Amino acid sequence: MKKFFSAIIIFGLLVLPSAVLAQKSGFPSMRQLQSPQNPRLGFVIHGGAGVITRGSLSPEKEAEYRKKLEEAVVAGYKALQAGKSSLDAVEIAIRILEDSPLFNAGKGAVFNHDGINELDASIMNGKDLSAGAVAGLHRVKNPITLARAVMEKSPHVMMIGDGAEKFAAEQKIELVDPKYFFTQERYDALQKILEQEKKVKSGESRVERKNGTSQNMTTPNSEIRNSPTLDSPLSTLDFSELPSNKFGTVGAVALDKDGNLAAGTSTGGMTNKKFGRVGDAPIIGAGTFANNESCAVSATGWGEYFIRLGVARDISTQMEYRALPVQQAADSALEKVKKLGGDGGVIAIDKFGNIGISFNSEGMYRAYIDVNGKPVVEIYK
Repeated sequence: MKKFFSAIIIFGLLVLPSAVLAQKSGFPSMRQLQSPQNPRLGFVIHGGAGVITRGSLSPEKEAEYRKKLEEAVVAGYKALQAGKSSLDAVEIAIRILEDSPLFNAGKGAVFNHDGINELDASIMNGKDLSAGAVAGLHRVKNPITLARAVMEKSPHVMMIGDGAEKFAAEQKIELVDPKYFFTQERYDALQKILEQEKKVKSGESRVERKNGTSQNMTTPNSEIRNSPTLDSPLSTLDFSELPSNKFGTVGAVALDKDGNLAAGTSTGGMTNKKFGRVGDAPIIGAGTFANNESCAVSATGWGEYFIRLGVARDISTQMEYRALPVQQAADSALEKVKKLGGDGGVIAIDKFGNIGISFNSEGMYRAYIDVNGKPVVEIYK
């Protein structure tokens, strides 16, 4: 009898903290969490993180986002139910988001400084750690499909620019006229940024002298940041109200019937980016990662910070070496991003189907299939 009660006490000590953590995170309680004896299909998507506060979207626009997110998450999950692979589910869902002008990927991609759309994407197979990535695309309708072709039909992991598009043509992947990616909203966002940038370059700026006094003086061009959307919080330019900063990268993570994990991410980058800038979306280990031994991750946000920290891989590593639950590992990784001054979010799923969603921005477009097989769509904190 003593052994019986001791076993109960030990079980309680092991289980209670995880149960409390799960309830705190807003995900299923411990009795619903998955295990090696109770795995399940799992699917989660995101449509970007950023300045997304309640009231910032009209009821009609919010309904559009919710409808498209639900369409994508249901399509991916139905693919899993039909026996398709996690890679198939990820590609299917991301293609739906890439084809929508609502999101900063594919059709809805933002414009760089030169008024051109540049697309990036990556995908990874948790079964064998194979991966494919593409960057700097201008004519590929669905970058996620080309990323998968790089993974499965070439000896490489990443291709960029003209070379990647030549490979796309060889693989008979759909190419479109660059005009296909034009959307008025994204173009107007670029023009607004360029106008503000021009005003700062030609206007007066308050600067502090070393001796403690200050004066108004014209700011020389050399002191103007090359890309205002990449500025630190100390920037003299405020773009927090621009529509372009309310949307971002899209991504998906999945667990299929064979226990294989996959992750994919696709983006149009940052408005007004210059010099061929590439963010974390096509960087394996930063914006995308999948390993059957731990989890699958897709990230969105301020890419420079996610690259520096290797956020997607860090989540997997914390699960492998610290035995952290997926939600706790995701929270830990995003806390590191926050400490450096970055923002964004991640979606993740572990090898048992437990999901983790974490972000330190005002909001993140996201959707997942709950333990009852029902779609859940969320936008705000």
